[in-house]
Amino acid sequence: MPRILLACLAGFLFLLLYLVAVLRIADLVLGLHWALQVPFFMLAGFVWVFPIRALMIWAARPQR
Repeated sequence: MPRILLACLAGFLFLLLYLVAVLRIADLVLGLHWALQVPFFMLAGFVWVFPIRALMIWAARPQR
């Protein structure tokens, strides 16, 4: 399977699972004070970038 196709499928699966996890945790966080909600949503909106970035670098790397 080509590397780019594999990276697309893995990225899609990761984002889907990440979204489900963040939404479940967000249900708990929504009942808390806004000062606790803001850092959670900022972190949740930013953390997904690192695994996707690594996956994109891996997919763009030349094959041997």
